[in-house]
Amino acid sequence: MARPIRQLDISPTQTQELKGFIARPTTPQRMVKRAQIVLYRAEGKSQTETATKLDISRVSVAQWESRFRAHGIEGLNEARRSGRKPTLEPKLREEIITQATRPPPPRKRWTLRGMAKAKGVSPSTVHALWKANDIKPHLVRTFKLSRDPAFEQKFWDVIGLYLAPPDRAVVLCCDEKSQCQALERTQPGLPLGVGEIRTKTHDYTRHGTITLFAALDYLAGKIFRQVASGHTHVEWLRFLKHVDREAPAGLTLHLIIDNYATHKHPKVKEWIRWRNRRHVKQHGCDRITLHFTPTSSSWMNLVERFFRDLTEDVIKDGSFTHVKELVADIESYLQERDLEPKRYIWKAEGAAILAKIQRARESLESACNA
Repeated sequence: MARPIRQLDISPTQTQELKGFIARPTTPQRMVKRAQIVLYRAEGKSQTETATKLDISRVSVAQWESRFRAHGIEGLNEARRSGRKPTLEPKLREEIITQATRPPPPRKRWTLRGMAKAKGVSPSTVHALWKANDIKPHLVRTFKLSRDPAFEQKFWDVIGLYLAPPDRAVVLCCDEKSQCQALERTQPGLPLGVGEIRTKTHDYTRHGTITLFAALDYLAGKIFRQVASGHTHVEWLRFLKHVDREAPAGLTLHLIIDNYATHKHPKVKEWIRWRNRRHVKQHGCDRITLHFTPTSSSWMNLVERFFRDLTEDVIKDGSFTHVKELVADIESYLQERDLEPKRYIWKAEGAAILAKIQRARESLESACNA
């Protein structure tokens, strides 16, 4: 006598949900088959009949029926798997991660193969651990934290000019780009082709240097400039007088500058005092006000962004037979830029920058004390 078929009881809600799984085109086929197992068993079909209709083994039918009885529809989902057990000892794994930035003397950095050889593992194992922990010992970024005792005062002074420029004033980011070299490559670059990169010879002939003085109008994007053979206080003062003549009359020029000695030369200060006295008599306000960035904080001066663009677009990959050719190319570039001035807008929040600097100082102090 055959054993009676054990009925699988399901609620109307469960029946509707399982039929929805089957009708939905995005449902994975494995879930469709599991839903069909439950519905067939609920209709009274035996495990053997259900297996035959779905072309699977009776063991599979029994497994998913048992999972449904124990956990309901949730039991039809894949169970969490333990995954492959780690093959590395925890201590070795920790060493590969923590020692990534602490190579033994006289090494200055680890390589994948160097670390793998030292720890007796494969390079792919080291690579996987470093990648999983976002460790990149081959990358280096330069930094310098300012030790200026008046850092915050100078910081907010400059940031304030960017975020809230004063009325009846022009904010000028000023600096000099010294040692602009007129380098002539010994051979021209090879012709370019599809899939090829630009070439240039590693050697060159020097034809002298120039200094470019520049003042970036923060609001208008205009560049006041002057080329000189040196960068002493004499050339700096000559440039200030040039800016004074070119800038609109009757306005105060707020100059953002770094702490280079020529900017603070006694003769420069004397001329500024003299110019301000005349301007006060004529217009009732100073002509020039200096705002010094904190020491080691040239990143606060937006004219450095312009110098970077100039270097990449004109100077870095150029080949010049004479300094006059270099000067001509720089001037052509600036004349083209004058037609469509480009602004560099300060968007970072001052408080967020100070918090980041504070974290860097704490990390640096911790590294020094380690």
